[in-house]
Amino acid sequence: MTTKVQFRLRITKGEMIALGPGKVALLEAIIETGSITAAAKYLGMSYRRAWMLVDAMNRCMKSSVVATSPGGRDGGGTMVTPIGLEIIKRYRAIEREATAATGSDIRALMKLLSDD
Repeated sequence: MTTKVQFRLRITKGEMIALGPGKVALLEAIIETGSITAAAKYLGMSYRRAWMLVDAMNRCMKSSVVATSPGGRDGGGTMVTPIGLEIIKRYRAIEREATAATGSDIRALMKLLSDD
């Protein structure tokens, strides 16, 4: 059995979750795959769900985190904007820093887990 430590930072704006681990993972998948459709498939979610997450992020931020261009003869495209890239960078930095800052407490908790 694998043991995993994971911080799950969520930032809300009103009733809406502006940022969280799933949304950051979606942004990373869009960069990796080049489209919302492919990113959704890669993450095992529906296109509709992925689009709703992107739309929520776009509405919560000062400017869009994902920009799309319509399909056509040359095909469409999706790109993570500079603000989206900044979100990924800062979110992952917070995770790394939180893990480093709490290392001794995490190790102490891990010692309390059963061996099975």
